[in-house]
Amino acid sequence: MTAEVASRTARVNGRWKMLLVFLICAAPMIAAYVAYYIVKPTSRNNYGTLIDPRNHPIPAMATTTLDGRPQTLDAFKGKWIMLKAGGGACNDACRNQLFEMRQLRLMQGKEMDRIERVWLITDSEPLDTIVIREFDGTHMLRAPQNVVNQWLPADPGTTFEDHIYLIDPLGNLMLSFPKDADRPEARKKMHKDIAKLLKASAIG
Repeated sequence: MTAEVASRTARVNGRWKMLLVFLICAAPMIAAYVAYYIVKPTSRNNYGTLIDPRNHPIPAMATTTLDGRPQTLDAFKGKWIMLKAGGGACNDACRNQLFEMRQLRLMQGKEMDRIERVWLITDSEPLDTIVIREFDGTHMLRAPQNVVNQWLPADPGTTFEDHIYLIDPLGNLMLSFPKDADRPEARKKMHKDIAKLLKASAIG
């Protein structure tokens, strides 16, 4: 075997090894998608709307903590993220969303530590101290509204502020939950969606 042939063979073997490593790493998430969206489709009754992450990649955003320190969504990679976005003057609908995110995480029981809650605040409005204390544990980040508006999809007749979103541990925007998810029956359906994904996925 000549040196050139040996070198070409080594490169091919190296590429196959890289592909194998990628498949091993991606297998848990692929399995989750398959189990949730493909297996037994006739009996599927998911509440959230599946989002194609290729059409909605997480953009580069100059997000900061409330005290001005830079922090991006990448800081939470490896965890499932429940996300909402909207202005800092948190009205009743906003508070209901924050409450539902907290309750949905608690409802996952021993799996709840796999989930982080994030609120992207899309303006410079000061936050009510009571809201900050009431929803302690929610990561509150300032984010540019124009970027968030282009990134987060919304149902017809709604805006991104009306929805709660789910991001998978690899950083893919995955699900959008409908408006008015604070109704008891909606909470049960959201809990079921999230529980199925956590069960199907070995990562996060």
